[in-house]
Amino acid sequence: MDKNELLNLYNTNLDELLKTASNYISPNIEFCSIINARNGKCSQNCKYCAQSSHYNTDINSFPLVDCETVKKAAYDAKQNGANYFSIVTSGKTPDESDFEKILDLIRELNKIENLNSCASIGILNEYQAQKLAKAGLKRFHHNINTAASYYPEVCSTHKFQERIETCRLVKKYGMELCCGVILGMGESVEQRVEMALTLAEIQPDSIPVNILMPVENTPFENYYDKIDEENILRTLAILKIANPNSVLRFCGGRMRLSIESQKLALNSCVEGIMIGNYLTKTGRNPQEDIDMVKNIGKKVLCTII
Repeated sequence: MDKNELLNLYNTNLDELLKTASNYISPNIEFCSIINARNGKCSQNCKYCAQSSHYNTDINSFPLVDCETVKKAAYDAKQNGANYFSIVTSGKTPDESDFEKILDLIRELNKIENLNSCASIGILNEYQAQKLAKAGLKRFHHNINTAASYYPEVCSTHKFQERIETCRLVKKYGMELCCGVILGMGESVEQRVEMALTLAEIQPDSIPVNILMPVENTPFENYYDKIDEENILRTLAILKIANPNSVLRFCGGRMRLSIESQKLALNSCVEGIMIGNYLTKTGRNPQEDIDMVKNIGKKVLCTII
C-alpha cells in the first residue's frame, strides 16, 4: 500500500481498521525478554532517553554485567515462556573494550536449549556485524525509532541513515532483524504512516513498538499528551497492515494502554510481548501476561526457531 492508502485506512472507523489488521495475525503470541547489561553514560542526545549523558536523569549507571548474571536472567526468561532473550547495552556503538565479552555472552546464550540469542548494542560497522554473526547471534535489535522526516527533532548526534545501514548489515550477515519505533514523541499521523512504510522497506522479522514514557529532565518530559490510546491502536493496526510478515511486538510503555486495549491489540494486530522489566522502567509480572494471553484464547509460542 502507498502512503495515501494507509492514511485513509488510519482515519477509518477504528473497529473496521482493527478488523482489517486482524487478517494478518497468527493465533500465537511470542514472548521475548531482555537484560539491561550496561546502563547509562551514553554520548548520544536522544531526547527521550534516561541513559543519555546530556540530561540529568539521576539513573544508576553500571558497566557490563558478568556472565552469570546474564545466564540467570536468560534462564528465568525461558522459564516464563520467552523465545528470545536479548543483551542490551547503552551507547551509540559497541564499546571496544566490551565487544569481545559480549561475543562470549552470546556464545553462552546459544548453549541454552530452546532460547534464541538476541543483542541490542547500538550502531554496527561491517566488522562488528560479521563477528556477531560468526558468534551465532540469532537476532539483532536496532530501532529506527521514528520517521526519517522527524528524526532531527529526536536526535542530532547521529543520523537516521546510520540506523538504516545497521539494519542492512544485520540482514547482509544472515541474522534476524528486530527493528521498531517509539510512539508519542510528537510525530504527526503522516509520520506514523511514514514509519510503517520505512519498516516495510526494511522488512524486519520483528517490530517492537514502544510508547513513550516521558522521563523527568529530558526534553520530552512533558510529552504525555502527544498520543492517546485510540491513536496508539490505530498506529499498531497500520504498522501490521503495512508489515504483514513481521511480528508486531508490545514493548516499553504498553502500560499506557488499558488492559482492555492491550487485549484488543493482541486480538487484532500484535503478536508478541516483551515480558518482564525494561531498561530503566519496571515492567509487568510475566505471569500476568501469560494469564492475559490465555484469557483471550491464544497460546504462548515456546519453540525455538
